[in-house]
Amino acid sequence: MLFFPNFKEEGPGIPPDAPRKKGFARFAELLGRDGLDLFRAGFLALLGCLPFLGGVIYACAAHSMALAPLLGLAGGILAGPELCGLADTCLRAMRDEPGFWWHLYRRAWRRNAIASLLPGAAGGLLLGTDIFLFFHAQALGMSGAVSSVLLAGTLLLLGLAVYVWPQIALTDLRFLQVLRSSALLFAAQLPRSLGALAVLGGYIFIMVWFFPIADLLLPLTNLWLPAVWALLIVYPGLEEHFPVEGEQS
Repeated sequence: MLFFPNFKEEGPGIPPDAPRKKGFARFAELLGRDGLDLFRAGFLALLGCLPFLGGVIYACAAHSMALAPLLGLAGGILAGPELCGLADTCLRAMRDEPGFWWHLYRRAWRRNAIASLLPGAAGGLLLGTDIFLFFHAQALGMSGAVSSVLLAGTLLLLGLAVYVWPQIALTDLRFLQVLRSSALLFAAQLPRSLGALAVLGGYIFIMVWFFPIADLLLPLTNLWLPAVWALLIVYPGLEEHFPVEGEQS
């Protein structure tokens, strides 16, 4: 990535064991070294989410409240393993782990695919239902208070997802344990959690509000861009509570 300066190159006065960069310098370092791997994992995650998006759009267009959760659930099942694969790729980049990306991605995908199905199904069902209700808020006569609750629930889903997918990639915990620890982590490092949520929410807002112009960039930015920034923000908390820097199979 020649658009960014080489923040990772050692030079005079920079010891090999110097502390890791932070902020944009760290992002540029990851992009320069692992940008292609992050892009490929993000693109696969985007493809994995297309059935969910297509199903929810169809349910909204058909005005079928019964279809929205069902198609959201089915789409979430398909998206789960790819979202977990993206989280695994991001974490490997952030812990500076060497290796051939496709080999590591396939191995992580096989290891985490089954564990990703239930979180994907639950998230898809809830998110699909929320989207349908937002789309039909006026027709259903929903009050502003109810709409606010729905919005808060959607944001909470996004905030928990920042911790759910990395934990599935890092641990062998059951889904309810992952959900509980995600909620605890979200609350324990609330400023970082809100920062990551702002990144995800802002990215979605831009893509929706400036449709279709902003979506022309979607094949390039896909899901890697918001995922990397969100995980960079919450990474210190993950590193403190889970074996992020340990040996990963």
